Amino acid sequence: MHRRDLLVGGAASSAALFAAAAIADAAPASKQPAAPPPKGKTPPGLGKHAPAPLTFKPGALTGISEKMITSHHDKNYAGAVKNLNKVETDLAALPADAPGYLVAGLREKQLTYNNSLVLHEHYFGNLGGNGKRSGALDTRLGADFGAGAWEAQVRATATALGGGSGWVVVALSLHDGGLVISSSGNHTQAVAFGAPLLVLDMYEHAYAIDYGADHAAYIDALFKNIAWDAVEARYDRAMKALAALG
Repeated sequence: MHRRDLLVGGAASSAALFAAAAIADAAPASKQPAAPPPKGKTPPGLGKHAPAPLTFKPGALTGISEKMITSHHDKNYAGAVKNLNKVETDLAALPADAPGYLVAGLREKQLTYNNSLVLHEHYFGNLGGNGKRSGALDTRLGADFGAGAWEAQVRATATALGGGSGWVVVALSLHDGGLVISSSGNHTQAVAFGAPLLVLDMYEHAYAIDYGADHAAYIDALFKNIAWDAVEARYDRAMKALAALG
């Protein structure tokens, strides 16, 4: 796998850690309640991540071929999942006196592959639709950025990354509740405490088979395939999480 094809995210995990720490600090040690059973997804365990299947037929996209999407999913994304499992296994096997450079190197790779997994799953998860927008997030994007302006900003940000170098993410900040449009040149740059809502993969491996270096045409194709219902569902969950965090 090319070094640029390693899989952004990690913010949700950090949010859970920060929230748990805040609760622990607020309650006296003798009166801390027992931790409730986890809700939602069950963590797979170290070294046991599995690639998530596509939620749409690979040949059903407009302007993104079955060959392209299958290669991206089965090689680049699945490769990141495999590498994450290997790194987590290696970390678990380290002795207590392992050299610092070895620990630091593996932790860096763990973050890289974990974020790659998260962003790829959000990317594939917001494909398979017809690009038509409606709902609370669509309304808010228009209010916050101006009607049509947010899409122009996302397109401009993606175009700036053209040539195979990163991600574009529309996220909800769980720190202040704002909507954020951001880009990253690698898998370890992310909005801290941010919940990804819409994710665009701008690495060459996402479009080269179909478009070569024509990333502008790929961006056009992406917007024709956004599953806006999935994006809106993420926004709804993120807003509920923001309210729960207080």
